[in-house]
Amino acid sequence: MPTLSSLNLKDYRMLVYKLPLTDIITTNAYFYIDEKSLHGFLIDPGAQADKVIKIIQNNHWIIEKILLTHGHFDHIGAVQYLSSELRIPYFIHQNGLQYLTNPELNLSTLFSSPISLFEASYLNDNDVVPLNAAHSFSLRVIHCPGHTQDSVIYYDIQNSVAFSGDVIFQEGYGRTDLPGGNQQLLLQNIKYKILTLPSHTILYPGHGLSTTVEEQKKLYRF
Repeated sequence: MPTLSSLNLKDYRMLVYKLPLTDIITTNAYFYIDEKSLHGFLIDPGAQADKVIKIIQNNHWIIEKILLTHGHFDHIGAVQYLSSELRIPYFIHQNGLQYLTNPELNLSTLFSSPISLFEASYLNDNDVVPLNAAHSFSLRVIHCPGHTQDSVIYYDIQNSVAFSGDVIFQEGYGRTDLPGGNQQLLLQNIKYKILTLPSHTILYPGHGLSTTVEEQKKLYRF
């Protein structure tokens, strides 16, 4: 079921709307909305494009950009349709080119129809992605390879929110036995790039329930 949370911070109300989408695997898509302008981001729409569009229409949201935490099929499955239907760009880390364009790397040949995407815009570590309608509403790219070579989290430093994809979950971290995976590198990134964020930062993962940096610190003994 979709879940909704509003964050009262300073002069803003930031809306995080979690939408589990299912094809073969259930994956969390997220809307991150500036409630002043009703503009926002859509993160990791992996399936069920019609359901996504219905929610956008029902809430009168204007989605400016699709952001991808990495290029696995269960995070990108509805991207091509949504990008075309909404007439908006989609973004991924520059290492995502190889995943988006290779159905074997994005695993779509194993679990669904082959997916190849060729029109992405590419991001680098520490890039800031703003809303056009409210430039102070933005997400910073933190490159955290290890699950895949292109894995990132999207971090809002002002509001202590991070969308962590398959880097880290409430209980554990992403698989490292798939192409491009590296357990040692992933754990290093968790240690130095995630657990160093403010303890009250809320982590919204690609699967399962949300957690916080404080909760995660209790699980890792580096």
